[in-house]
Amino acid sequence: MQKLQVGILYGGRSVEHAVSVNSAKNIFEYIDTTRFEAVPFGLDETGRWFRTTKVDKNIKEGSPAELGLNPGDPRIIFADTDIKLDVVFPLLHGTDGEDGSIQGLLQAISIPCVGSGVLGSALSMNKIIAKQLMQQSGLPVGKFVYFTKAEREKIQYNNLVKELGLPFMTKAASLGSSVGINKVNTEADFHTAVEEAFQYDDEILFEEFITAREIECAILGNSPPMASLPGEIVINKKYDFYTFDAKYVDPDAVRIDVPAKLDKAVAAEIQALAVKAFQTLRCLDYARVDIFLTAQNKIYINEINTIPGFTNSSMFPMMWKERGISFTDLISKLIDMTLERHKNSVNVSRSFQSNLKY
Repeated sequence: MQKLQVGILYGGRSVEHAVSVNSAKNIFEYIDTTRFEAVPFGLDETGRWFRTTKVDKNIKEGSPAELGLNPGDPRIIFADTDIKLDVVFPLLHGTDGEDGSIQGLLQAISIPCVGSGVLGSALSMNKIIAKQLMQQSGLPVGKFVYFTKAEREKIQYNNLVKELGLPFMTKAASLGSSVGINKVNTEADFHTAVEEAFQYDDEILFEEFITAREIECAILGNSPPMASLPGEIVINKKYDFYTFDAKYVDPDAVRIDVPAKLDKAVAAEIQALAVKAFQTLRCLDYARVDIFLTAQNKIYINEINTIPGFTNSSMFPMMWKERGISFTDLISKLIDMTLERHKNSVNVSRSFQSNLKY
């Protein structure tokens, strides 16, 4: 049986470039080679595409690649040959990868793409829009205030303290991996945090600080989506919150409990809310929902990640491994459900007969 050609996209022009490389390395290593031919493509920091022999940070050492933009016969083109991909597995965390950009490109040329499409990716990536939609759907979210860069003069420290209390959090609206996020305890913290957030985005989000346990729940599938048992990230007390270094650099920063030590009723409620968040934001195939759980067992949905990490310390694969799904089987499931979903989408009519003259 001929193997399916699976494009693995990684890197990209995002502050999460390095995280993306590490996630893609695991997909490349654990993909079922009896069924799939992994074809890695690295995007450098400027967004240029390179075919690489393996997933590696030295992306520019690969062969420059271009897209053939024919929806009937889309191809990746090189100087001396081209490749037709059966499906693409994007591991492009953050900007231009998790925000619907690459999903729209692949959709336009009819290449199946693992994970959420344009709508779900865009809605989930923007923390402001995501919180507004979840709030309107009756999902529990913490108090928040937001501004655009054009409204910068309206951002007043004292007003935020009245609205959110102290401390509070500042976040760039459309980033992940805790980049552009700060905890504000003083007015000096506030000015520094605003500068940093606007360095990465044109929108800034301010949130109340919730003293709570860091809970995560993995979602898999579409009709209907399934929720894993929740896991917990127990953060070393030397960290004020779950920072980038705590996530990816310091091996002693966290302890991961999979599953989390939770009352069964609380765990079930978290699973139900995570699935509702996934559906509310029109996500597809898989995602990780990040949740706060207070000492009084009050649940808040923090955010949803449509391309969760696949690094060695990532919760998404860990939570499914606990459910008996190996890393290799998880990758296969994601590819299979993507191909099935794409097959069904072909039946949607894109033509309309009318009397309009043109």
